[in-house]
Amino acid sequence: MTYPGLDLTGKVALVTGGNSGIGLGMAEALAQAGASLCVWGTSETKNASAADKLRAYGGRVLTLRCDVSDEAAVERAFADTIGQLGRVDACFANAGVSGRREVSAFVEMTTTEWRRVMSVNLDGTFFTLRAAARHMIERGDGGSLVVTSSLAALSGQARGEHYAATKGGVISMMKSLAVELARFGVRANAIVPGWIDTPMTERTLRWDKFVERVLPRVPMRRWGVREDFGGLAVYLAGEASRYHTGDTFIIDGGYAVF
Repeated sequence: MTYPGLDLTGKVALVTGGNSGIGLGMAEALAQAGASLCVWGTSETKNASAADKLRAYGGRVLTLRCDVSDEAAVERAFADTIGQLGRVDACFANAGVSGRREVSAFVEMTTTEWRRVMSVNLDGTFFTLRAAARHMIERGDGGSLVVTSSLAALSGQARGEHYAATKGGVISMMKSLAVELARFGVRANAIVPGWIDTPMTERTLRWDKFVERVLPRVPMRRWGVREDFGGLAVYLAGEASRYHTGDTFIIDGGYAVF
């Protein structure tokens, strides 16, 4: 018999940026555990591909095109999610962008580039979690908020100050939400990935010099993959984590402690 705390039958999970990478890995596990899914993404092609994968598990799946940096778009998408699926029990604010490779030094970073990363990674997380928190408070029976951060929040990343600032910011946001929303039964936690093989990191993780220098520093001697985030997503979405809030989960194969 399956442990009931990990059975997500009857629950609805929203995953922003859930059409590829870590987000899709979480969405696949959530669907396998019985949850209905809503995935937000900016690519209709990727949304359609993700929907096909997720529907293979037999549950309800909705995909919506949404740019989380657009406040009005987030409000519309969240309303559409509730309208079609009825509720959101777990919200994974996972959508994000990385810094552009042409940024060669902090002193040369443009304001446009700074704001591009901020608008998606920090503003987008705020817009998404605000809509989800409002819904969960009004509904009155709790819920789970999860943010995707990065090891860049915990260690220095040259030429990535804008990315690091956003990823540190979402951890601080999460901790404040955990304290403020606990009385409503809403918990908040953060996932901190290490070096994960996704479309966002593909070029870096295929660079011979990077592999030579960094992979030996990963105790598990491999890059992470999207499936490595499935079990944690199911735990955070279900009743198994009903007393677990304000925490930061590092999923990096031991890189940060080596």
